[in-house]
Amino acid sequence: MSEAKVAQSQRFATDVRQHVVKMVAKAKASHVGSSLSVVDILSVLYSSVLTIDPKEPNGRDRDRVILSKGHAAAALYATLAQAGFFDLALLDTYCANGGKLFGHATHHGAPGVEISTGSLGHGLPIGIGIALGAKREKFSFHTFVILSDGECDEGSNWEGFLFAPAHNLNNLTVIVDYNKIQSFGRTAAVLDLEPLADKLRAFRWNVIEVDGHDHIALTEVLSSTKRERNSPTAIIAHTVKGKGVSYMEDDLVWHYKYPNPEQLEEALDKLKG
Repeated sequence: MSEAKVAQSQRFATDVRQHVVKMVAKAKASHVGSSLSVVDILSVLYSSVLTIDPKEPNGRDRDRVILSKGHAAAALYATLAQAGFFDLALLDTYCANGGKLFGHATHHGAPGVEISTGSLGHGLPIGIGIALGAKREKFSFHTFVILSDGECDEGSNWEGFLFAPAHNLNNLTVIVDYNKIQSFGRTAAVLDLEPLADKLRAFRWNVIEVDGHDHIALTEVLSSTKRERNSPTAIIAHTVKGKGVSYMEDDLVWHYKYPNPEQLEEALDKLKG
């Protein structure tokens, strides 16, 4: 990956982070920490990896991205707007009465959002259905599903983890945004996932662990999953909740809290890049 491409991807992520903190602060909404942890994953996908055309958001051959952790909708909306799917001005309507951008990812009125999500544990089963249909119809697109670590407590995901390898869904990639914090505590304390990689390997997934904020590593790993493999791929992306804003990083309080005007100013100052 060239230095120019890395710089472009990182600039994309910085812009998305700035949009996210402004959106959440203006709306007095939640989930800024969850949104910031997934920004680099989304930015690399949409700037470097996906086969997409913002002018044809419903094109048959597009790669699909399902943000199963739909509470991080601010990051998805900001990424899509930054990628050209809709006007950046629409971000000002996030969580506003009568607006089109709801607090959890909603496909109606937001070009590029594949599936409405937020009731955790639904994204992977839907993504599996899409990937299975594509395989049977011999379509070439790839399906990516982004899960939160806390969401992996849901039994429906583990049914999916069993099902996908049994049907050789090598056109499916799951990305776990593993920021180690969920709604009410540290993931290890609420319901420990470890040894997560070993569990998924035992379920016959191709498992890759990566720094979820390293754009070079993310580009290499995410691009590699689109090549021919014999099984679905699970990427465990180790991330930091609130990444990019030092006073939010790895702090549970920013799962629900929004920045006040002074905190917003400080966040934007830290995100000048």
